[in-house]
Amino acid sequence: MGNSFSKVAIGDSSGISQVCRVEKGKVLEKVSEMVGEYLPERCVISSVSGGYQEIVSDPTYTDQIVVMTYPLMGNYGFADEDYESKFPTMGGMVVRECCDAPSNFRYTKTMNETFEELDIPAISGVDTRMITRIIRNEGTQRAAIVDIDMSHDEAMELIRTAELKGNLLERISCKKRWFSRTPNHKWDVVALDCGIKYSFIRQLNAKGCNVTIVPYNSTAEEIMAFNPDGVFVSNGPGNPADAEVICETLKALRGKLPIFGVDLGHQLIAMSYGAKNVKMKVGHRGANHPVKNLENGKLEIVVQNHGYAVDEKSLEATPLKVTHRNILDNAIAGIEALEDHTFSVQYQPDCSPEASSTYLFDKFIKLMEENHNA
Repeated sequence: MGNSFSKVAIGDSSGISQVCRVEKGKVLEKVSEMVGEYLPERCVISSVSGGYQEIVSDPTYTDQIVVMTYPLMGNYGFADEDYESKFPTMGGMVVRECCDAPSNFRYTKTMNETFEELDIPAISGVDTRMITRIIRNEGTQRAAIVDIDMSHDEAMELIRTAELKGNLLERISCKKRWFSRTPNHKWDVVALDCGIKYSFIRQLNAKGCNVTIVPYNSTAEEIMAFNPDGVFVSNGPGNPADAEVICETLKALRGKLPIFGVDLGHQLIAMSYGAKNVKMKVGHRGANHPVKNLENGKLEIVVQNHGYAVDEKSLEATPLKVTHRNILDNAIAGIEALEDHTFSVQYQPDCSPEASSTYLFDKFIKLMEENHNA
């Protein structure tokens, strides 16, 4: 296969692609064929050796080009059962090497076939270490994957002038409610779909919860009409400031029933109490992030995927207590409002390398039990 990520391109399938960056005005040339053409909001890095299918199908990566730091991708293919969403919306992917001969009895498509089917642009044969250093030193980049026939100046102009998409939730959130049921359920949970991953739904089902997934802009009255025992606020892409409608819903639900938020849901819970979020120079993405649980002193190795973080100073005027911190930069990774039975984390307990992070779902169940017995 050589360094070709896909043998089918939108445009000239024999053309060589480029990755273009605005800040340095530099083009990384002669990398490989392209699949499609796309201008996402930003180019980010992810430090995982596996789980690429989950990354591709995670709605949190909507309109983002993801640079994989591990050198080989595609070695176990794609399996139908492992998608995190039905319609992946990733902006693109950059890898050092793509394997087109997977070794996995479960796989149904190769990486090539998957990206072609999903119409997601991607390139291989790239010095991903160099791109990683650029992003780590200079922060998230605006980028494009373009055909070699496009000149350097044209590519730079494309990146400079392209209009970035605003509210992504309107595009990726479900348009009407849907259900995920489990036998002999004990609890009913409503999940606000900000780009929810299927694995969160599976975790809740495994804990005995029937889950009703509703659009992100559902009102408190619409949610309470389902008579839920708790509310789950999901992960999702983009700037939390674009989702203030959810904050109003959370304010109206406050104190009525337990609320559990992750990733974007974490940021929105903070905003609903009056706290602010700040854009990070380099977001936390990928596996092996060390997070300390301040309540018991234990260290958790977790998966994170966020470009915004709760502003520490803005918490001072709120009842929120910090429960977790990222050890690498001391960023807030968890908050809680005890009296309101509300808590959230800035990581993904559904796919933690350690089973220890699944205790958060048990905590949610316990809060629903306490609220039910109150």
